[in-house]
Amino acid sequence: MEAIRISAARRALGGQFVLSLSRSWVCRSCRGLPVAFRQFSRSQTTSSKPYYVTTPIFYVNAAPHVGHMYSMVLADVLKRWQQLKGKPAILCTGTDEHGMKVQKAAALEDMAPKEFCDANAAKFKALAQKANISYDRFIRTTDADHMQAVEHFWFLLREKGLIYERKHSGWYCVSDECFYPESQIEKRQDPFTGEVFMASMETGNKVEWSEEMNYHFRMTALKAKLLEFYAKNPDWIVPATRMNHVVDWVKNHLEDLSISRPRERLSWGIRVPDDSSQTIYVWVDALINYITQAGFPGWTPGREMEGGWPADVHVIGKDIMRFHCVYWPALLLALDLPLPKQILSHAHWTMDRRKMSKSVGNVVNPTFAMDRWGVDTMRFYMVHDGGISDDADYNNSMISQRYKKHLQGGIGNLTGRIAASKSWGLPEAVGSEGAKFEGLTRFGGLLMPIANKSFQQLFTAHHLEMASVARTVGMRMQKLDLSGALQHLMDNVSRTNHLIDETAPWALVKDSGNPESRELLHRVIFLAAENIRISAILLQPFMPTKAAEVLDALGVSEDKRTIEYAKPYTDFDYGSPIVPIEKGAWSGIFPRLLEG
Repeated sequence: MEAIRISAARRALGGQFVLSLSRSWVCRSCRGLPVAFRQFSRSQTTSSKPYYVTTPIFYVNAAPHVGHMYSMVLADVLKRWQQLKGKPAILCTGTDEHGMKVQKAAALEDMAPKEFCDANAAKFKALAQKANISYDRFIRTTDADHMQAVEHFWFLLREKGLIYERKHSGWYCVSDECFYPESQIEKRQDPFTGEVFMASMETGNKVEWSEEMNYHFRMTALKAKLLEFYAKNPDWIVPATRMNHVVDWVKNHLEDLSISRPRERLSWGIRVPDDSSQTIYVWVDALINYITQAGFPGWTPGREMEGGWPADVHVIGKDIMRFHCVYWPALLLALDLPLPKQILSHAHWTMDRRKMSKSVGNVVNPTFAMDRWGVDTMRFYMVHDGGISDDADYNNSMISQRYKKHLQGGIGNLTGRIAASKSWGLPEAVGSEGAKFEGLTRFGGLLMPIANKSFQQLFTAHHLEMASVARTVGMRMQKLDLSGALQHLMDNVSRTNHLIDETAPWALVKDSGNPESRELLHRVIFLAAENIRISAILLQPFMPTKAAEVLDALGVSEDKRTIEYAKPYTDFDYGSPIVPIEKGAWSGIFPRLLEG
């Protein structure tokens, strides 16, 4: 009957979806709200929009692994980068707690679903806290405001005639929590057991034939809008090469989406409003978390952006692209809501080039890894070596190598050479160069020319590189190339260590009675210190604790650690360490590894 009414209404309006199908039910979040609150105002807002970045919300059917930590760290670096630039920023992470996978996992543990979710959600929250993720909200799909937002969203879809009921037959995958079209199914054989089964060509996970009555979302009606959006926004997905897969799916495999499951099969979830015999499909439920955090549905007209929507970046794993790059934009387009600005889709972590699996026993526990290597070391390694386009292989020997080369032997060694040496004083070098800067203009990119031509050329080249670091890192961050940004910073640190080796300040110390040698010594130490200072400022989003320790060792004040100070000659007040440093006997920020 419902389908007949919608069809008649559509014919009467020339195929346009109706906005006024009468419903006696009104969701809890709608009660008392004027209709204007239900739509995203296109009027100019007078309030500023904070930068808004999200991680996926993670399934609680199993314990967190390094892939979850990787998503968290990428999102955290993006948020902290914006804050470094002085912009307000919001990070949302959390857990996806409904659906068949969770229901089955709870049953296997002989636990009530909510009890099971509480226990496992706490593990993800603990991971975020240990990894120093600066989240603003840890959202759970069992939160009351989220469940109300889902009910409201459903109500708006029905109000527009975009939901209908019919019998659905298809291949369903419990592991992936979705139906697959016939064209995406193939026969496979388990190499260990010999079992032959039908599987998703996309994920390789087992599917089962299912027939049931449920509600559907008219996603095919959004096909043209989706394709138009992709065409106009070719860089919407990072890396851009993954856009081809999304476009192909929409062109060749798009179907109306089954968005409910019979209660007798799925009892753990949000009930369909006005039909308690059906449970809302977990992916419709889960995706709405991003706007729940942003204040949906209680947006004040003209001030909707205050909560951050539209998201600036959704950080996701490549295995959930279809949900975020097809289903989610279709749902938003259906209600005329803005789409997220970009999707950063990262690849997976493997071990010994094999996908991590509990059955194989090669899953890395991120908590144990942080206990072994340190929080910031793991953050550094994951961003530096993690894969965006291609999977990355987790390797303890590589972590050790990166630590020794870039952290202990790089930024750590460089800081010790400059700030903890008995041979020279950093405050004197900074003060000397600062005094020359007062009232003078730069000469050839430097403060003043010096008589030693070979040193002058070396200093000029070094200064030019130093002056461009923040700009280059900023460009790579803008492109969501976090690994490239971090690697450029490490290259800058390496060049500075080479500068010290080439200029041999220890030799200049022996001739410090000579005014020219003393001037050269001060210039070398100051330029090296400037490079450490600039690098450490820019490293704060990646390694918040260790970067702060470097800046403490240099004596950089708290109010001079923002992006505007990440360029030469912007701070002459540092040099004396904020924390005590025993000259010549300092253990350093990155101590020697205890291996064996």
